[in-house]
Amino acid sequence: MNGSPWNPVLYKVSSKSIENADLLTFELDPVGDEAIDPIAPGQFNMLYAFGIGEIPISVSSILPSYPTLVHTIQDVGRVSKSLIQLPVGDIIGVRGPFGPEWPVAQVKSKDVLLIAGGVGLCPLRPVIEYILDHREQFGEVNVLFGTRHPDNIIYHRDIISWQSDPSINFQITVDHAFPSWRGNVGVVTHLIDKAKFYPENTISFLCGPEVMMRFGIYACLDAGISEDMVYLSMERNMKCAIGLCGHCQVGPYFTCKDGAVFPYTMMKPYLNISEL
Repeated sequence: MNGSPWNPVLYKVSSKSIENADLLTFELDPVGDEAIDPIAPGQFNMLYAFGIGEIPISVSSILPSYPTLVHTIQDVGRVSKSLIQLPVGDIIGVRGPFGPEWPVAQVKSKDVLLIAGGVGLCPLRPVIEYILDHREQFGEVNVLFGTRHPDNIIYHRDIISWQSDPSINFQITVDHAFPSWRGNVGVVTHLIDKAKFYPENTISFLCGPEVMMRFGIYACLDAGISEDMVYLSMERNMKCAIGLCGHCQVGPYFTCKDGAVFPYTMMKPYLNISEL
């Protein structure tokens, strides 16, 4: 183990797979004997493209054995473009892990409601994996996934598996569809009517665009879920991971230092403030 999240460790790209037009999933393995500490669902690493810079990326799977890392990267800027263009075998730097984890292990016997928008499914995918691996510890499990278009759907094999698994209620919707689409069309919050849970015994995790999370939170509260049982991942524009640059500030909090996973009760005063 590395022992410190501040010291970069060399990892090589051991495999890469295409999710959609601008999204790739990478498996990374340490070059030598040194590796970062194990990463938990909800935490993120800083991935460094040599000579370009580094960006924070949430872990997107916990299925491979430690010390293998899995990160799904979207082409949205100079660093991410450089990373996704790396061939298998190339080397990157990794620092981490950072941030609190989703409180999955602490909510045994509860019903679970996960709401994901677009690439917000990436940080929630490890939660689904954990729950299915410990299925007897949870009550009803619901995953509501919304995306813009069928072409934007990711983790196709996983979704097919989840939809065919009777122990999990996986629902998907798109904003716009082609004529052959036979699934749901509309915003993801409309799927709550298709979820099965007891509100007084339910915990909810949300990740996606902030506008989606705001309406998702309202839908959870309207359904009777307690405020202190709602958690969200604030996918702000993180840069430094130490709360110095201010890019990811939300009120008095820094997403990189205090998150990215937050209880809704911490974010409640700030989510409705325009331009914050």
